[in-house]
Amino acid sequence: MSFTIYGFDLLSLKGAYLFSIICLTVWLYAYIYYLYRTQALGKVDYEKYSKLALNDSLNDSLIESCDTTDKQKETLERR
Repeated sequence: MSFTIYGFDLLSLKGAYLFSIICLTVWLYAYIYYLYRTQALGKVDYEKYSKLALNDSLNDSLIESCDTTDKQKETLERR
């Protein structure tokens, strides 16, 4: 028994290759959509991270503050 689509036998190594390419392509487009959507909704500003390549000295300003008290307050509010 053989399942053939466009010359690919789905039960062979070529079928596994085709399946993996399709899955990885779907995953890539889903990830690109996720990045675009979070940028559009304002959850994350990726442009400030792109400036990291230019401002990478130790004396440059921080991209985000590392204030742990805000994070601790958020976790306490969730509980």
